[in-house]
Amino acid sequence: MKQPAIFNWSGGKDSALALYKVRQQGQYAVQTLLTTVSEPYQRISMHGVRTALLDRQAEALGLPCRKLFLPEMPSMEAYETLMASTMQELKKGGATASIFGDIFLEDLRQYRENKLAEVELRAVFPLWGVPTTELIREFIGLGFKTITTCVNEKYLDRSFVGRVIDEDFLRDLPANVDPCGENGEFHTFVFDGPLFSQPIPFEKGEIVHRKYTAPATSANGADYECGDDKDPSPFDTGFWYCDLV
Repeated sequence: MKQPAIFNWSGGKDSALALYKVRQQGQYAVQTLLTTVSEPYQRISMHGVRTALLDRQAEALGLPCRKLFLPEMPSMEAYETLMASTMQELKKGGATASIFGDIFLEDLRQYRENKLAEVELRAVFPLWGVPTTELIREFIGLGFKTITTCVNEKYLDRSFVGRVIDEDFLRDLPANVDPCGENGEFHTFVFDGPLFSQPIPFEKGEIVHRKYTAPATSANGADYECGDDKDPSPFDTGFWYCDLV
């Protein structure tokens, strides 16, 4: 019998591949997607994607989406209180596990496991330990399509935002950038692939630059967001965003 689970969905490529593997393996029955959203901006945390497109993804996946709304730059204490309350509620609905698209950040995995243990839920990591070069090529080979919506200017310049991830994109990446962006180098929006009943229509809008400064105690949306593409360090940099409409 499949175990009921929550899927921490960021809308990006690692989430999509992790969900694909969960459905292949057949051990878990995903009850709902869970996504952290900036309440003031109505966009997915860090990815900058509008909630309207998140809703389109959920519809194409055939799953409900629970949005966890966060105030702008919440403290870690506020974030953890909101998350614990949400997890307790979802657990009452039958969930026994919470699934993530993390790949190799050990401190982040330990954080998730510890926090979930407090509410008696198990953390599951379908992509854990697989080389990221292998994962991104599997992702592309399966027919998934994704576009970069945010890049960290510490690693990549403006030219990398708003690009579809394909072989050309991978060839252009600097040697110090992880091909899955696992260190927070870039964030993505998946708009087609084998999980979707139909492609997600969108158009590229304006490209903007945002500068952030946040203390280590702030849950800035990148540190412990629901889903993939984390930057484990506090913000001390700027980001290029490509709006999708």
